[in-house]
Amino acid sequence: MSSHDQREPEAELGLLDATMIGMGAMIGAGIFVLTGLAAEISGPAALLVFMLNGVVTAFTGLSYAELASAIPKSGGGYAFVREIFDDFGSFIMGWMLWFAYMIAGALYALGFAPNFLELLHVYGVVAPPDQVGAVVLPLLGIGVPAKFLLAFVAVAGLVAMNAASTAASGSAETVFTIVKVSILVVFVAFGFLSAGGGGETSFTFQNFDPLFPEGSGAFSILPAMGLTFIAFEGYDLITTVTEEVENPRENIPKAIFVSLAATVVVYLLVVTVAIGTLGASELAAAGEAGIATAATSFMPTGLPVIQNGGALIVFGAVFSTITALNAVVIASSRVAFSMGREGQLLQSIGQIHHRFGTPFVAVLLSAVVMLGSVFLPTQSAGNMSSLFFLLSFIIVNVAVIRLRRERPNMNRPYEIPYYPIPPILAIALNGILAVVLIRFLVRTDLLALLLSAGWLVAGAVMYVALNKYRARGTTEERPDASADKPATAGSGED
Repeated sequence: MSSHDQREPEAELGLLDATMIGMGAMIGAGIFVLTGLAAEISGPAALLVFMLNGVVTAFTGLSYAELASAIPKSGGGYAFVREIFDDFGSFIMGWMLWFAYMIAGALYALGFAPNFLELLHVYGVVAPPDQVGAVVLPLLGIGVPAKFLLAFVAVAGLVAMNAASTAASGSAETVFTIVKVSILVVFVAFGFLSAGGGGETSFTFQNFDPLFPEGSGAFSILPAMGLTFIAFEGYDLITTVTEEVENPRENIPKAIFVSLAATVVVYLLVVTVAIGTLGASELAAAGEAGIATAATSFMPTGLPVIQNGGALIVFGAVFSTITALNAVVIASSRVAFSMGREGQLLQSIGQIHHRFGTPFVAVLLSAVVMLGSVFLPTQSAGNMSSLFFLLSFIIVNVAVIRLRRERPNMNRPYEIPYYPIPPILAIALNGILAVVLIRFLVRTDLLALLLSAGWLVAGAVMYVALNKYRARGTTEERPDASADKPATAGSGED
């Protein structure tokens, strides 16, 4: 609803690009980093954790598909909520979503750094990651831990590419995603082929018995679902670039469904192989390196170039974290761009660069917050991002219901089957997970809760300050306008 003249985004991405942007985020660091954490909380039932998260995600995915077909605008959930909620409500939605993507970017950048160091170590370039010291910056003369420096370089490089070209960032996302999915397919194939081999780490369904950990039982899957929910946020990301996708009313819903279905299948196969070969307790003990440890245990050694299974998975983890990082750089900048274009952030944030055709200022601003967030603890970054995504998805499902009531005749090329059951179920399930996650954070991660509350307070202050600034500007313009009028009239009288 911006009133100022500006360039519009160009539709340079096809259905494959849009699908890969979603898969790039969903099959990102989560499949490597979060699998071990889920196994630590829920044991072999980690398989159910990812399966049920896929179901919860699918209900909200239906709402996204309907809204994207009816409102083909960039900005993701923010663009939909902007159509139906009041000014403050839509601002808070955009503010939460923007933050969630930027924090997720910090999480992926922090995940990229140790995996890249491990990859360099495999080929003898550097010492083991835990023995790599600080890097002294030549001009400043200060030492910076290698993982922070690599995280900065990764964010800066992807920001430069996104600022210069939407088509280049989309194409890179497609290539990187195909590479990492291929690596995971190799991992799954070797895992199932090890069944019946008789070795300690040969695949066996006995590793799933008992399914639930002693003591906590079936309820253990709830906090694990909340913790790992960030892994499935990619479908919102697809809708953040709606105006840059060809034929968005048809291609965006298709991209949502294809990416969701493919991602859930990949997650279930990888988790099944990881638990079936390594066992839930060893997978949990390996933590963030759980998948690589499993691959090393059953994949052959002495392979040409890649050397062994662990190295292959590290290679895949580097691609996964970099594609996820690229995807959230795209998404966070588009949410900020959309808010600026709607007049809810500074006008310059909502403009397309005259030369590059990209939301240049929005990309740079998102990068600044992302770079500042790499100093956060990894788990806190993941928790904050998951919490804001859960809250955002609740609002989007409310939006689809309100839009049906208030604009029943709106053009909707895709409509949710069995409406209103899916959005109501999505609201209830996302609400339960949000409550469980908040209770979990109260006990384990108060920093994440305090920072989340601080971001919302900062947003409210920003909203009030911007409105007062604009109101003052309007008031100052009125006397000038009234002063011009008598002057004109006065000249006539003379």
